[in-house]
Amino acid sequence: MAFCRLPAWSSQTVRWFPKAAVSCRPWESAMAFPHLQQPSFLLASLKADSINKPFAQRCQDLVKVIEDFPAKELHAVFPWLVESIFGSLDGVLVGWNLRCLQGRVNPVEYSTAMEFLDPSGPMMKLVYKLQAEDYNFDFPVSCLPGPVKASIQENVLPDSPLYHNKVQFPPTGGLGLNLALNPFEYYMFYFALSLISQKPMSMTLHVRTSDCAYFTLVDRYLSWFLPTEGSVPPPLCSSPGGSSPSPAPRTPAMPFASYGLHTSLLKRHISHQTSVNADPASHEIWRSETLLQVFVEMWLHHYSLEMYQKMQSPHAKESFTPTEEHVLVVRLLLKHLHAFANSLKPDQASPSAHSHATSPLEEFKRAAVPRFVQQKLYVFLQHCFGHWPLDATFRAVLEMWLSYLQPWRYAPEKQAQGSDPQPRCVSEKWAPFIQENLLMYTKLFVSFLNRALRTDLVSPKNALMVFRVAKVFAQPNLAEMIQKGEQLFLEPELIIPHRQHRLFTVTTSFLSPWPPVVTDASFKVKSHVYSLEGQDCKYTPMFGPEIRTLVLRLAQLITQAKQTAKSISDQYVESPTGRSFLSWLTFGLTDTNSCYPANDLDEIGQDSIRKTDEYLEKALEYLRQIFRLSEAQLAQLTLALGSARDENGKQQLPDCIVGEEGLILTPLGRYQIINGLRRFEIEYQGDLELQPIRSYEITSLVRALFRLSSAINRRFAGQMAALCSRNDFLGSFCRYHLTEPALSNRHLLSPVGRRQVTNPARGPRLSLRFLGSYRTLLLLLMAFFVASLFCIGPLSCSLLLVLGYVLYAIAMTLLTERGKLHQL
Repeated sequence: MAFCRLPAWSSQTVRWFPKAAVSCRPWESAMAFPHLQQPSFLLASLKADSINKPFAQRCQDLVKVIEDFPAKELHAVFPWLVESIFGSLDGVLVGWNLRCLQGRVNPVEYSTAMEFLDPSGPMMKLVYKLQAEDYNFDFPVSCLPGPVKASIQENVLPDSPLYHNKVQFPPTGGLGLNLALNPFEYYMFYFALSLISQKPMSMTLHVRTSDCAYFTLVDRYLSWFLPTEGSVPPPLCSSPGGSSPSPAPRTPAMPFASYGLHTSLLKRHISHQTSVNADPASHEIWRSETLLQVFVEMWLHHYSLEMYQKMQSPHAKESFTPTEEHVLVVRLLLKHLHAFANSLKPDQASPSAHSHATSPLEEFKRAAVPRFVQQKLYVFLQHCFGHWPLDATFRAVLEMWLSYLQPWRYAPEKQAQGSDPQPRCVSEKWAPFIQENLLMYTKLFVSFLNRALRTDLVSPKNALMVFRVAKVFAQPNLAEMIQKGEQLFLEPELIIPHRQHRLFTVTTSFLSPWPPVVTDASFKVKSHVYSLEGQDCKYTPMFGPEIRTLVLRLAQLITQAKQTAKSISDQYVESPTGRSFLSWLTFGLTDTNSCYPANDLDEIGQDSIRKTDEYLEKALEYLRQIFRLSEAQLAQLTLALGSARDENGKQQLPDCIVGEEGLILTPLGRYQIINGLRRFEIEYQGDLELQPIRSYEITSLVRALFRLSSAINRRFAGQMAALCSRNDFLGSFCRYHLTEPALSNRHLLSPVGRRQVTNPARGPRLSLRFLGSYRTLLLLLMAFFVASLFCIGPLSCSLLLVLGYVLYAIAMTLLTERGKLHQL
């Protein structure tokens, strides 16, 4: 008779049973003999399998466990399983590492994980199975975003209804606060936080975010729970008996009737308790609302609006720093939310539809962006604009911002536009969205202007970003609608009816003669601005004189960058003919004064120079259209800059003024130096033998050659001086090799009042430093290799090289002496 033994890690005493009576799988034996099972038996067996079994087999076993075991047994497994998938909240455990899992690299693991975590997959069935039994799980408050954590720890309930009635105070002697979350909330909290709690990916890993499993899962969850067509699919039944779908939680996130209203927390709590029974239709979207709130809270709510308003700046010191991957996922969320909100039918989206009976899903579509996203996204973007490094990675933040500004790109009618190369006019129906998001357009545009004025516009990546922003804002009718929104905000506050005075301090009359339509639009714009910037904010109009000055300055820098790119292009045309090969064959020292840090165009080539010029040219044209700049103004900028050439054909010095102690850089001059637009002519003034070791030299060999040449110079100093003092050919030959050229032609370091200086006299000396160059050694090896092909030995090759160099030196000596005679 066959036997099977229980695993050694079981707390049960080891006993032997016939195979017919017990399976070799631990969880199957537990089901067959429930009186033998300990509370941790199933969890212990799964933990052991996670170490010993391959990934695909573990997922298959988990599917069977979810199907076979009741919720009572799965309750203890659920927290461990969630953590093993998404990693620990402190980032120590990476779990399944979904952020790096790609289908083209690990196709089997990728497909297995996606099937298991799919919205209709086994993991979600487990969530609904536990949801039906009304289980709760503790989630530590210490792992929440900074502002939320600080608010709860100060006994202040956060504004988001996601946290209401969930805070659990620790018992006497307990550590930390917890949130009591239902299974769906607990799962989504972990899923959303895994994006930011795990350590950033190594720069050596070339992982495209849109190809990884996490990004794909976000897209699937958004499409499932925030559908653009139809309704949210009901929860899938996972029990063998086919039980009814899991009900909504007892305290749903937000009653739909209160969307957009500023109710008190007490009223909100009361409405929570009554809304479930009063409106059973709201059950169908409680998961949709929870998912959106979790994503927004975990991904965007890392900066306090109160601190931002208090400082009137996004530069409040916050510990959280978003990554490029984080920003790309947020952009995916914003694009889907626009498509979700725009999926309302025209009759449902009209203002009159609010007064008719609508489904909870339709109300949710209308309120999703303004109620849940707008405020936190604005503060998040302000922080990114103010703190993100001035490099090309800002493109991710820029595209996220531009995606939010263009909801019409994700409207259903966009599909019927076809391939029209001309930009389509922005419809007037988007005017309310633009007015209610005015600061997203105007203040963030000013923030971008300030960034653009500090970046290197000669770089093609930076030029592309300026072009993208200018192109978006130059869409027909968009600038006019933004300007109309500013006019509504700047209207006198007397037009606001007194029934709405609770948000503003205004003086008004009951008999206001102003048209109600204008009044409502003006109130919405003012409400938007004051809610984000505070009552005492100082608004700078985007089309006012101050911003116009910044735009003209940007246009000037664009013109200057175009000229710089052209000069670099001219250098490419000139350099290959005279420098590329002959400079390689020169055995002397490389020019020490040509090491100025170049623009990244030098490493990319002519195509990038052409693209840079094209981007800047179009950006300049778009700025002219947006701010109605005249051709005369742009022409004046070009004339003011000029060709910026001096008598030697080089660029002028950076913009500066002459002070008592020399030149003083202006802000424009500092910008020109930082971005490589202009430079001072920096020359090495010291002993060439003692200059810093270059990257193309071998450090140890240069030092050894210096010691050797120094010893030779000390030993034969008198003889070398005597040879160089001769007036015959031998003296000229020695002077050519043993003296530094053009010592008397050095200048003062200051570009002001240049004059020649007398350098301390140095006697003749031998320099062997050129032998420490990688280039010299490579050329010698190549010469020996070529000689070996013609059956020439190393000694003979060396003699030929010496003979060839002697002939070269004689010729150069004759040419040098002839040049001196002509100078006399």
